[in-house]
Amino acid sequence: MDRNRKRVTSATGISADYDKLVIATGSNPFIIPIPGHDLEGVLVYRDLDDVERMLAAADAGGRAVVIGGGLLGLEAAAGLKEQGMEVTVLHLMSTLMERQLDPAAGYLLERAFEERGIEVVTQANSSEILGRDGQVSGVRLEDGTEIDAAIVVMAIGIRPSAKLAENLGLKVGRGVVVGDDMRTSDPDIFALGECVEHRGQCYGLVAPLYEMAGVLADQLVGGESLYTGSVTATKLKVTGIDLYSAGDFAEGEDREEIVLRDAAAGIYKRLVLRDNRIIGAVLYGETGDGPWFFDLLKKQLDIAEMRETLIFGQAYQGGPPLDPMAAVAALPDDAEICGCNGVCKSKIVESITDLGLSGLDEVRTHTKASASCGTCSGLVEQLLGLTLGDSYSPAAVLPLCACTDLGHDEVRRLIKAKALKSIPAVMQELEWKSSCGCAKCRPALNYYLVSDWPDEYADDYQSRFINERVHANIQKDGTYSIVPRMWGGMTSSRELRAIADVVDKFAIPAVKVTGGQRIDMLGIEKEDLPAVWADLGKAGFVSGHAYAKGVRTVKTCVGTDWCRFGTQDSTGLGIRIEKFVWGSWTPAKLKMAVSGCPRNCSEATCKDIGVICVESGFEIHFAGAAGLDIKGTEVLGLVKTEDEVLEHIVALVQMYREQGHYLERIYKWAARIGVEEIRRQILNDTDRREAYFDRFVFSQKFAQVDPWSERVSGLDKHEFKPMATLSLEAAE
Repeated sequence: MDRNRKRVTSATGISADYDKLVIATGSNPFIIPIPGHDLEGVLVYRDLDDVERMLAAADAGGRAVVIGGGLLGLEAAAGLKEQGMEVTVLHLMSTLMERQLDPAAGYLLERAFEERGIEVVTQANSSEILGRDGQVSGVRLEDGTEIDAAIVVMAIGIRPSAKLAENLGLKVGRGVVVGDDMRTSDPDIFALGECVEHRGQCYGLVAPLYEMAGVLADQLVGGESLYTGSVTATKLKVTGIDLYSAGDFAEGEDREEIVLRDAAAGIYKRLVLRDNRIIGAVLYGETGDGPWFFDLLKKQLDIAEMRETLIFGQAYQGGPPLDPMAAVAALPDDAEICGCNGVCKSKIVESITDLGLSGLDEVRTHTKASASCGTCSGLVEQLLGLTLGDSYSPAAVLPLCACTDLGHDEVRRLIKAKALKSIPAVMQELEWKSSCGCAKCRPALNYYLVSDWPDEYADDYQSRFINERVHANIQKDGTYSIVPRMWGGMTSSRELRAIADVVDKFAIPAVKVTGGQRIDMLGIEKEDLPAVWADLGKAGFVSGHAYAKGVRTVKTCVGTDWCRFGTQDSTGLGIRIEKFVWGSWTPAKLKMAVSGCPRNCSEATCKDIGVICVESGFEIHFAGAAGLDIKGTEVLGLVKTEDEVLEHIVALVQMYREQGHYLERIYKWAARIGVEEIRRQILNDTDRREAYFDRFVFSQKFAQVDPWSERVSGLDKHEFKPMATLSLEAAE
């Protein structure tokens, strides 16, 4: 940077002149300079790459030692424990999170972590990281104690990245020194974020950064806004631990405190007052009133009139209790709802009104409220209900069923977060209200577990609907129909003869060509199904999964092989796609098509996923519907090669598998998630697309097993025997 010429030059030689310059260089994680800190396996917890390294290390198992019992350290420890590692937390001070918690709350937090099987060692001063052959092997404490470790995670804190500003000759303390107008010692250079020092304070949370950015934006357009500092609130993002802290909770002669303890319920609340104003709050076990206490703290409102009932929260301020909706309505417009992203009540309400938002996902997209840790989701939903009134239909947040208060998204998140790998484990850990679930939740849980743990969870066929349980479609007379898989809709005389022979042998009363270019045989008795499958299997047929919440057919036209309008080999591509994706379970049925030209003879533009072949490549479509709802597809994008088609389609299917609600068709999922967000992740984010692709390929190792041949071999054979036969066998 050349301050005199007001020019910036990049490392690659690109130069740009400036009128005003903003420095936002962030911060760097602090690494304790003890012996061994540079060994392989010493990690920090700062960005996505660090998380990926921790996940890779967790795959090998062993013990993780986390140095630092602050927010990041504890969140890292909880995550590593969920990944299956043994975890020890080393903390220099006598209680955890001493900057945010008083000793009483710190004690409760330590006990909660120990109950989760995480060892906590306080007053632990690390003196050396031990290694073997360049790799971490343990940690030695100052008192001589040694702890074995496969990895060591340092979560000590951050240091403002101020070297660039220092080299420019700007005033630098702990960070880049700025005034209330966010200017540095050079009036044409501003700074904001974790790199700055304002009134002697450096911030490591995101909410102050948004407040700085608002002031800076106003200054850049000639405004007079000033930044006077931030009061911050902290919420620990560890599943099952409710913890909220704000302000100054230290003891002092000019202060008084109000404390509520409920040992049996594990609840602790403490408010610190000065001159009848809240200056600090610590809540453990029950944090719903955190935003209200925080608003009183920030505005320094006099609480004298509600002094006697203050600790019980907003619902009771000396008068009758408020219901949750009324409590949210009573919050002022500038009350902070989302601490992660610094979003206040008025911003959310204005977005709902001005943009016509109708659901939680839309609010997340447009405001970022509830888009990070998600703990403010309940407040955002209440604001939606308050603003939209009777027109608000929170379908996306309805409970999965009457057996639980949790919605689909929360159940899916907790299955992964808690590493729950069986239906009984889910019901126990997530506090199901019924003993064994119901016909609505058991199939959903079975799908989520199959999807999330393909190599560990054994599919529970008793938790599937009848069609999936017997791998055929039940008809109104109690008989069944089956559809053998014909790759890309292609068949041969040998296959057709085999079908004809089966039809004659078992006196199958109806044979129909389906809209998906397959042959449906209807009217088969249940006890005949294994024998029918055995004969079809000899001809090379496998299940067409026409009964499944899964990948079904890929419909094709004849393409360049025969059609004079064809631009690409649509038949070959369709067969390639179908052979790659068959067998995969999805939230709802998934149909595909490939058309060889824009004339679209295979109707690709009303399928769940479709491909239109054009001269310049392949146009990928998705989210069409031609059933109860009728809609054309959305265009994902244009790719050049068949390999790219396969990668993008497979990644899209996996994204849908991981995020879709059970029984939610892909067009409904796309409307809920947002078409642009899907394009961003699948079309534009190469790393994310490749990760989705790899996870799908891994799951297919366990999914591409023909269920018909399994049943022919005798699996679940009792399912296909008449009740009279079963009763006779039992009697014998």
